[in-house]
Amino acid sequence: MQQASVSEIAQAIAAYVEKNPEAQDTLEGIIQWWLPEAHHQARTAQIKEALNELVAEGLITAHKAKDAQILYRATRRASESDATSREH
Repeated sequence: MQQASVSEIAQAIAAYVEKNPEAQDTLEGIIQWWLPEAHHQARTAQIKEALNELVAEGLITAHKAKDAQILYRATRRASESDATSREH
């Protein structure tokens, strides 16, 4: 089986957060839960690189949790929070 490219992994992660905008997880959780099985063959370094690309593009954010693990989640767009504020 051919390994997925960093770009393909990034696309899979972006698709996941688009469908699950409240999702938040660690690198290990993303590998286990967010990525299709086809991407499980990818090396952790490739997945980390894909996450870094998505953070750089502003599609996801990375936050250090109290236990020092990094949590990744979809970026909340200013327009989305403004729309939510107007609805309430």
